[in-house]
Amino acid sequence: MDLKRVNIYFLSAFYVIAGVNHFTNPDFYFTLIPDYLPFHEAINFLSGFVELILACGVLFKKTRKISSYLIVLMLISFIPAHIYFLQIGSCVEGGLCVSEWISWVRLLVIHPLLIIWALSIKNVEK
Repeated sequence: MDLKRVNIYFLSAFYVIAGVNHFTNPDFYFTLIPDYLPFHEAINFLSGFVELILACGVLFKKTRKISSYLIVLMLISFIPAHIYFLQIGSCVEGGLCVSEWISWVRLLVIHPLLIIWALSIKNVEK
């Protein structure tokens, strides 16, 4: 198996795990959704569902490119949640608490790397 295919499988597994986590650990995500957005439960479950669909989409050559682009759009749509987390001090009562620098690294380094990762598989023909 070549590295391009392995990369696709890892990306798919990453989003399957993330998507499933929205359903198995929803309380974690509810507190990360900005207060100004309504319907936290619907947003959380929709996010998880979309992650699962796109994780499957990258596995097939016919849907890989569009799934890759939709992952990028999804990640861009998550940016307000990352900014909100920074605004509330990178700590949610009874939930996730990290140093503020970790939140900045997540927003400015990890998030762009996830976008680059999704784009890296868009033209794989295997």
